Amino acid sequence: MVSKIARRQKIKTRIRGKISGTAQRPRMTVFRSNKAIYVQLIDDLAGKTLCAASSKGIAEGTKCEISEKVGEVIAKKALEMGITEVVFDRNGYLFHGRVKSLADAARKAGLKF
Repeated sequence: MVSKIARRQKIKTRIRGKISGTAQRPRMTVFRSNKAIYVQLIDDLAGKTLCAASSKGIAEGTKCEISEKVGEVIAKKALEMGITEVVFDRNGYLFHGRVKSLADAARKAGLKF
């Protein structure tokens, strides 16, 4: 039996083999812990994080509502930097719940992926 963590690592490796971020179209990666959610825009060619946002400091609402707010924040930061398109990296997590609400909010705020 494969553990949950090992399964996610296997999915993550498979995804990362197919996608990569550039300065014009960075990789938008999501990390989800039990209490918080974090998102970064990464330029893989330069090996730099262009901008980031997290749910630290956002206390009101359910976890999905907080994820929506984080999606709006990262979209706003990206648009201020002149970034309109990203490559979405769900980081091995299933695309539902908090990850989906973050992605939908970022799309609604103006990011294309």
